[in-house]
Amino acid sequence: MRGRFLVYFHIFEEIKSDMTKQWEIVLPPMGRGFHLIDEHIDPVIDLTGVRAGILHIFIKHTSAAIMVNENYDPSVRMDLESAFDRLAPENQPYYTHTLEGPDDMPAHIKAAMIGSHISIPVTNGKLNLGTWQGIYLCEFRNTPHKRKLVLTLIY
Repeated sequence: MRGRFLVYFHIFEEIKSDMTKQWEIVLPPMGRGFHLIDEHIDPVIDLTGVRAGILHIFIKHTSAAIMVNENYDPSVRMDLESAFDRLAPENQPYYTHTLEGPDDMPAHIKAAMIGSHISIPVTNGKLNLGTWQGIYLCEFRNTPHKRKLVLTLIY
């Protein structure tokens, strides 16, 4: 069964089977940086009524990533940005993939280091994250992009 919904200004498609539910959501454009996206994920879980399971989140892009990290102190985001910029700086003479701009190849490198998917337990109908944990979209391109996530709930 498929359905389309508009929730918090992002569109997602729902696919159901006996033990899984799956959605594709489109996040609003976000500029470069580490962005907490729990507010875009939580409503999807709330709509399901599922009490226990695993939520798998996959990002459908190669110049952005998804991760779980500290959500309390905003300076963590700035420090992550600084560290990754040092690990994969722009405008390096050894880059051969340069057609999409000076931020593109470093974005691919950073995304490869962090990864394209995470899994989070669902307990009592909520994401079972640690006290200071949040879900981050890691946007490595300078220009804001709409990013697509596939959420698969296994229960």
